[in-house]
Amino acid sequence: MIDKINLASTPQVISKPVVQTKTASSVQKEFSGFLKDALNNVNETQKTSDKMTEKLIKGENVDLHQVMIASEKASVSLQATLQIRNKVIEAYQEIMRMQV
Repeated sequence: MIDKINLASTPQVISKPVVQTKTASSVQKEFSGFLKDALNNVNETQKTSDKMTEKLIKGENVDLHQVMIASEKASVSLQATLQIRNKVIEAYQEIMRMQV
C-alpha cells in the first residue's frame, strides 16, 4: 500500500543557490587579459611564420612544408581575429543604434 507523504515530518532542506558575484572591474580585467592573450598568440604565430620564411629565403635547412604550414596558421589566425573584430564592432554599432 502506498503511504501518504507527510511534508510536516520531512526535513526541509533549502539551500541557497551559489551565486558568484563579480565586480564589473574584475570582469573587465579578466576579459582584457583574455583578449591580450589571444592577440599575443596571433602575434607569435605571425613571428614564427616570418622567422621560418626568412630561414627558407636564406637557404637554411628548413622544410618547405613546415614553412607553408606556419604561414597558413598565421594567415588563418589573423583572418579569424579580423572577423571577430568585425563582429564585435558590428554588435557595438547595433547597440548604439538602439533607442532607450
